[in-house]
Amino acid sequence: MAKVDIEFNANEDHMKTMLSKLRTKLDKVYQGGGKKNADKQKAKNKMLARERIAYLLDDGAPQFEVGALTADGMYKEQGGCPSAGVVVIIGYISGRQCIVVANDATVKAGAWFPMTAKKNLRAQEIAMENRLPIVYLVDSAGVFLPMQDEIFPDKEHFGRIFRNNAVMSSEGILQVAAIMGSCVAGGAYLPIMSDEAMIVDKTGSVFLAGSYLVKSAIGEDIDNETLGGATTHCEISGVTDNKFENDAACLDYIKRLFDKFGHFEKAGFDRTEALPPEKDSKELYGIIPKSPGKQYDMHDVIHRLVDGSGFDEYKAKYGQSLVCGTARIDGWAVGIVANQRKVVKTKKGEMQFGGVIFSDSADKAARFIMNCNQRKIPLVFLQDVTGFMVGSRSEQGGIIKDGAKMVNAMANSVVPKFTVIIGNSYGAGNYAMCGKAYDPRLIAAWPTARVAVMGGEQAAETLLQIQVSAMKKKQQEVPEAEQKALLKKITDRYNSQLSPDYAASRLWVDAIIDPADTRNMISMGIEMANHAPITKRYNVGVIQT
Repeated sequence: MAKVDIEFNANEDHMKTMLSKLRTKLDKVYQGGGKKNADKQKAKNKMLARERIAYLLDDGAPQFEVGALTADGMYKEQGGCPSAGVVVIIGYISGRQCIVVANDATVKAGAWFPMTAKKNLRAQEIAMENRLPIVYLVDSAGVFLPMQDEIFPDKEHFGRIFRNNAVMSSEGILQVAAIMGSCVAGGAYLPIMSDEAMIVDKTGSVFLAGSYLVKSAIGEDIDNETLGGATTHCEISGVTDNKFENDAACLDYIKRLFDKFGHFEKAGFDRTEALPPEKDSKELYGIIPKSPGKQYDMHDVIHRLVDGSGFDEYKAKYGQSLVCGTARIDGWAVGIVANQRKVVKTKKGEMQFGGVIFSDSADKAARFIMNCNQRKIPLVFLQDVTGFMVGSRSEQGGIIKDGAKMVNAMANSVVPKFTVIIGNSYGAGNYAMCGKAYDPRLIAAWPTARVAVMGGEQAAETLLQIQVSAMKKKQQEVPEAEQKALLKKITDRYNSQLSPDYAASRLWVDAIIDPADTRNMISMGIEMANHAPITKRYNVGVIQT
């Protein structure tokens, strides 16, 4: 028992250290472009992006930030771009759940970098999938011109934003925009394609071309305020609907708008009175091993996430490398699919499940996923997966076919899916367990997550052999000491790409979260998904059961 306690305490210390580093990094990110740039915005009588959101959202209500670490460590030559220069938070206005997108003018005047576009598109995707009202707080200088080729013309670039504006409008998904600073060129369409657009007097401006470009293009001398300020667009052009004397007055008006919205049809996911887990969620810190190869029981994780620690397991003694079953999270009914990482006893003797998916497990998961779709139960995937089982026995047993069944059942799900990456997320296992490519409504990682095509050691050894072989073909001898140094260099580089920070910076995950906050994320996600009635029939296509 003492040995177990020592291991638990070591795991807990490791998790707390990682969470402390995460909070330190986030604190820096929250400063945006720094105090000097913040002071410039304040001097213009403007709130900062995060201040605007804090003022707008209901005090004390749950929140979930999407992409706080987007672009972390990227664009170093351009001086960095914290949070990709835009803040995206799911929260509540006047009791109505919504998503708020606010340009951060302290970061390169709110200019759009490639990752800014990707993050804005992710926000719109969340709004469209869940029929969630979206609020744009616009304060942007437009496209970052030195990188225009990476943001302007392609399908998932800047123009897709306005296409989505039009699609959401046609589908009746509410869009409200407040012009609180610059809004130029193509970016001018975003607020004006919203259902209602307002503007802050003297600080907000919107035009296709600013005064300098107008002078250059047609020789007209005019200042920006006269060209596209609040008075022009509210009293002459009619482009904007109302003007306000300051940020607070504008945001107060948005609160009053939300207070009067009607209620729409719901999807009908089942919810009862919420209960806390009987087992303490904070104990998750000590359960998850600090070493990625260590064993633990996924049931211990599930019992600390679900209401009353109650879990009705499906086919508990069959396909034990995956744990499937139903439970409630914050009152919401959920179906859970989780990788198992412990040694279990089977009829064939003891088997060690290191996050590997076997044929029987894939078959079980496919059937369970189909059941959840039939019963309108949202799915939660808890990932700690190294991939599918390999070798002649597995191949002859049809692992590819059984894996395809699982992927097919999951990919065609019409109920909402939510993914939490707890540990490993490697190769085809990432796909089968609803990785980012398979449209989870929200996807988050714990600090212990690792995302890649394979583990660091295996990948580094493979890459080393390829590199050494290439050198030998050129008649270059590679001494053992040099091979070791080369292996370390490759391993270090690969491991840096395994980290959840790397995944979060590229929006492979929406956030890195404290394990104790997992229930809140899933609950907010299902409430969000409940805004969107299921209109598509569940059909698994060519799957063979």
